[in-house]
Amino acid sequence: MNTKLEEIDGKYVATLEGEMDTMAATEAEEVLKPLYHSDGKDVIIDCTDLEYIASSGLRILLVILKGAKATGSKVIMHGVNDDIKNVFKLTGFITLFEFD
Repeated sequence: MNTKLEEIDGKYVATLEGEMDTMAATEAEEVLKPLYHSDGKDVIIDCTDLEYIASSGLRILLVILKGAKATGSKVIMHGVNDDIKNVFKLTGFITLFEFD
């Protein structure tokens, strides 16, 4: 699993690649922790190359969302494939996040 975080045009962009299983989620969380307090900047989670997400990965995304909403920011899920989107539907997260 590769996780990258950068700031582009006043937005945070997190890129997730590979499989976010429980062990990978722990490592990804260290990279994504700055997003827990997005400071009013919108957050884009690029899932174009994300192949799998475990519940621990969903928890991280939920914490990011809560932090963003607290400062009036949005979290936009980008490039989510049908398998990952199905996980969001099954867990009810589909209504919490914006998708493009």
